Amino acid sequence: MLLLAAAFLVAFVLLLYMVSPLISPKPLALPGAHVVVTGGSSGIGKSIAIECYKQGAFITLVARNEDKLLQAKKEIEKHSINDKQVVLCISVDVSQDYNQVENVIKQAQEKLGPVDMLVNCAGIAMAGKFEEVEVSAFERLMSVNYLGSVYPSRAVIATMKERCVGRIVFVSSQAGQLGLFGYTAYSPSKFALRGLAEALQMEVKPYNVYVTVAYPPDTDTPGFMEENKTKPLETKLISGTSSVCSPEQVAKQIVKDAMQGNFNSSIGSDGYMLSLLTCGMSPVTSITEGLQQVVTMGLFRTIALFYLGSFDSIVRRCMMQGKKSEVVDKTA
Repeated sequence: MLLLAAAFLVAFVLLLYMVSPLISPKPLALPGAHVVVTGGSSGIGKSIAIECYKQGAFITLVARNEDKLLQAKKEIEKHSINDKQVVLCISVDVSQDYNQVENVIKQAQEKLGPVDMLVNCAGIAMAGKFEEVEVSAFERLMSVNYLGSVYPSRAVIATMKERCVGRIVFVSSQAGQLGLFGYTAYSPSKFALRGLAEALQMEVKPYNVYVTVAYPPDTDTPGFMEENKTKPLETKLISGTSSVCSPEQVAKQIVKDAMQGNFNSSIGSDGYMLSLLTCGMSPVTSITEGLQQVVTMGLFRTIALFYLGSFDSIVRRCMMQGKKSEVVDKTA
């Protein structure tokens, strides 16, 4: 009886692997494609632009700092695979004025053709205890990290639906899957991208347009270095439980998942576990992916409970150390 059950299970899994390609989206070909990358002057955004350029894409870089854009352009152009490729730079704040964002996207499309892939990578990070974070910081992070992705996506979506082709990528964070100490301003702005992506995917899937949400871990970028300057001790210790990734490693995975039309893009074993744990009602690209979520949920939830216990322990220890320091200061 056990052998029969095992044989049935194996046959069922094999059937899923055979059927999966039939329901998966057709991969997007990057040679000759027009890829727009916001926040493309540095960090993950620049690495994504390089990765796409290596595969023959035409690139539009969007960022605020014109000098950094020109530097990034020179670096990206070193990776061309033919003499027809172009890197276009546009200096604009994607979080401030939708009409302005719409106009620059139109300019880019007039020069390089309709947008085949939009990568929303513009964002900022900060960490601090809830009561110590300025109210204006909550507003700023929501503006840049959320509206800074809404505006460019809104500007390209009509053309993508008309052409029945396109990819939209939202670069969130593992802090957009799990709320952590010190990220009361940052996490909500990244969680919001998940809700936007799920709703948008349901709207545009019939038009062969696919949405990807990327959840990179701590990544060695200028933004990460700046964030570390004000990061609370508790946040540093919790973040230290996982390794820091290179922007090139993150970029390769994001580009691969976006081309395949995968809804979730995660990096490393921790990222894989988090994506399965937090899948909820998010779309799946294949039956196999759905089966993985069903089978692993219980095991990964058990592992996650140990992680959460460890994080709570770190916070308690830091609190006790803080109280001891206060006593020493008072008696000194």
